[in-house]
Amino acid sequence: MILDAAKLKNFLVMGIATVLVGCASIPAGVEPSPNDPWEPFNRSVFEFNENLDAYFLKPVVTGYRFVLPEFVRDGIYNFFSNYNDIYTALNNLLQGKPSDAFSDLMRVVVNTTFGLGGFIDMATPGGLEKHKEDWGQTFGVWGVPSGPYVVLPFFGPSSVRDTFGTAADLETDYFFKYIPDVGLRNSVTGLRVVNARNTYYEAGDLLNGAAIDRYSFLRDAYIQRREYQINDGREDEEPLMPPYENGYE
Repeated sequence: MILDAAKLKNFLVMGIATVLVGCASIPAGVEPSPNDPWEPFNRSVFEFNENLDAYFLKPVVTGYRFVLPEFVRDGIYNFFSNYNDIYTALNNLLQGKPSDAFSDLMRVVVNTTFGLGGFIDMATPGGLEKHKEDWGQTFGVWGVPSGPYVVLPFFGPSSVRDTFGTAADLETDYFFKYIPDVGLRNSVTGLRVVNARNTYYEAGDLLNGAAIDRYSFLRDAYIQRREYQINDGREDEEPLMPPYENGYE
């Protein structure tokens, strides 16, 4: 699918203006959530993100899937997943889980050494469990309260605590911040975004035909999932994963 650059530019300008100026109304019959006091503004950002995804990101990912065979896409996913295991190990250590941190580092060693630099996941079949931890979870384990629900432009569902967590994730991310060559850094970042969206390529379509308020469903799913992640699943079974969440993996 070929995108019209002028239309895309106009769409982005109008979308950002909508986020900065307007506040979407809460649909009739939808109960306000105590976790979401900024819901009208959040809905405006959510609508911007949805349109950005529909008119730009998903068409790009559609082309990505058309051009690259599945085994190549899997290799790219494995590479970034292996890279993210380094930061997962760090966060597990900061959360007081040294055994998980050691397991994560062993995953990196195994996949980097025997998995062609991480393009093949050799660790999972070898019995090394995959974890996923970030700074937002670490702050939660340290006792930092979640605060109100927030929808971030481009990043999607979050909270006040997880917003600071996202900033810490980006600040410590080598690929995002410290690669000297700007062109290479931007290319790697773009590939990571496309790879992340490809992971949930079909998940978002599952909600399109359902008679639900998509915003409320994703908000509640995000809040429940983050609580599950911070508690390491001690309270109940893992809730339904929303079609997208923060991060590049």
